[in-house]
Amino acid sequence: MEFKRQKAFYEKYVKRILDIVCSLLAMVTFCWLYAVIALVVRCKLGSPVIFRQPRPGCIDPETQKERIFYMYKFRTMTDEKDKNGKLLPDRDRITSVGAWLRRSSLDELPEAFNILKGDMSIIGPRPQLVRDMVFMSDEHRMRHTARPGLSGLAQVMGRNAITWEDKMDWDLKYIEKVSFRGDMKIVWLTVKKVFGKGESSEELDVTDDYGDALLKAGKVSREEYDALQTCAKDLIRECEGQA
Repeated sequence: MEFKRQKAFYEKYVKRILDIVCSLLAMVTFCWLYAVIALVVRCKLGSPVIFRQPRPGCIDPETQKERIFYMYKFRTMTDEKDKNGKLLPDRDRITSVGAWLRRSSLDELPEAFNILKGDMSIIGPRPQLVRDMVFMSDEHRMRHTARPGLSGLAQVMGRNAITWEDKMDWDLKYIEKVSFRGDMKIVWLTVKKVFGKGESSEELDVTDDYGDALLKAGKVSREEYDALQTCAKDLIRECEGQA
């Protein structure tokens, strides 16, 4: 399958300019907030203050593979490990400060640097984990023909309250017609969710990975699951080697 689609004038030429302007304005306007949150995270969770994680970006038209980039966030979890030296589950490592940062979406402020660099856009399909990407069908990977976003249609239509399939279907619906009007509507709905009552009642982003959900539902075998997890680890190692 060739990962290619037609892009309108707005997506090809205007959207990137708006991303650069808005990300610069956000960093300048909220520089004080970055400093305050960094200090709180440093005191409550330790260092490093910024957490970076490899995520799949846009598909390279030449290789037809996703470009892997490092996404930046404020740290929300500790490094607590069990007696065998393995990190505890996410639910056990999220502190009250971390939970508040996630519910308020303040942990995502550093992604403005990703937007400025061109890794991400303000609005687009939310970048999932590499270990989620490897389980996606070719149809769902079409979402990666658009630059991943700070927020997206799937986030305002339910975020963690909807299934993995629904999330990716909403992303595919978004890329059918990327427009200025559509992006502004998503921005407005995102603001309403962040500052309204609905967002705080949603479950934190500690749900099953896509592969785990498929395995539990019997949609992939243990052999397929292990092979794809190995593939994800190889992609991450390759990304780390190029960093």
